[in-house]
Amino acid sequence: MTEFAAVDVIRAKRDGHPLSDAQIDWVVDAYTKGVVADEQMSALAMAILLRGMAPGEIARWTAAMIASGERLDLSAVSRPTVDKHSTGGVGDKITLPLTPLVAACGAAVPQLSGRGLGHTGGTLDKLESVPGWRARLGNDEFVRQLQDIGAVICAAGEGLAPADRKLYALRDVTGTVEAIPLIASSIMSKKIAEGTGALVLDVKVGTGAFMKDLDMARELARTMVELGGAHGVKTVALLTDMNTPLGLTIGNAIEVEESVEVLAGGGPADVVELTLALAREMLAAAGIDADPAEALRSGAAMDSWKAMIRAQGGDPDAPLPVARETEFLRATEDGVVASVDALGVGLAAWRLGAGRARKEDPVSAGAGVVLKVRPGDRVSAGDVLLELRTDEPGRIPAAQADAAGAIRIAQEAPEPGRLLLDRIA
Repeated sequence: MTEFAAVDVIRAKRDGHPLSDAQIDWVVDAYTKGVVADEQMSALAMAILLRGMAPGEIARWTAAMIASGERLDLSAVSRPTVDKHSTGGVGDKITLPLTPLVAACGAAVPQLSGRGLGHTGGTLDKLESVPGWRARLGNDEFVRQLQDIGAVICAAGEGLAPADRKLYALRDVTGTVEAIPLIASSIMSKKIAEGTGALVLDVKVGTGAFMKDLDMARELARTMVELGGAHGVKTVALLTDMNTPLGLTIGNAIEVEESVEVLAGGGPADVVELTLALAREMLAAAGIDADPAEALRSGAAMDSWKAMIRAQGGDPDAPLPVARETEFLRATEDGVVASVDALGVGLAAWRLGAGRARKEDPVSAGAGVVLKVRPGDRVSAGDVLLELRTDEPGRIPAAQADAAGAIRIAQEAPEPGRLLLDRIA
């Protein structure tokens, strides 16, 4: 591999020049190995944020990230493989019912998930509230479970795209998280390295999402769809609303409980709508003609869920943890719920202990927020708007402040919003 001086690569991007394939291959490899220092990669990341990257540069950067580690071989799995990735939101528990649902329809879903940081909860944190369930699987176990059950939700192995793990942590502390080329290559390098044949992206837009602006979300979605195609992974993106929390629960165990309600044929309408929309996209991308709504009605999706949980050591019938303290937030006036701000509710759940400020922080399984109202509901003074649940009473006052500011009551009903905003393929 050609050797470069890191400062020359930084200057090239700083001055608006495209990086060559050789420069990209070298700098990603050298950074992974510790030859390029954090401060040098910080400067390059900032230059990329400010100057951008052409599609060819992003594709090469993604390829270099994939090449930094192993690529899983799923050729032993006889079912067509398809995965889903969400950019993260408040109450976004969709992976939990979606993975076993799509598996029940005949696909294999290799869902490598992460932990939460800040107000967006992590899928692994939620599932770890199920007694006995374990997040870590070896590669052989991962492939075997995919073949036998069709559904796996687990932590990514250390060998998968190690360049991304290192760069992700750096972006978080250097103000470069928002760089679309780096977001797209981060997500897609991991998804392509996991070996899936097709991928459906759920790009969230709104106050509780990473992407607040619809046009920026479209740009990110288009970039990721193009990256998937360039690497032989059929990729589709849905843009979905995240101004209001998904469902009625924001937390860990309580989101698992709501997901099980969906698998049992119930659950909040918005969670069911999005689960089915993504399931249909995933099945179409995998070339499977099946009706996911029927798999919910018949109980096949619930059977798939229980098999997946048991295969990873969990007891799907065990009671879930419940927080020790509950406080109610009540309406102070009569009117109609005009809006429930996803960010405010997410911050309240985080303050109650459902999320973490640093990667090493523990999370509370039972903590979180249970919504008792949705936009458009009529309320009277004194009605309960939401429940705050925590194991530590000292966390309640700050959470109350965030939650109170998140719910707006007016005299007129709001215009109904749309959950599905756009589709990019």
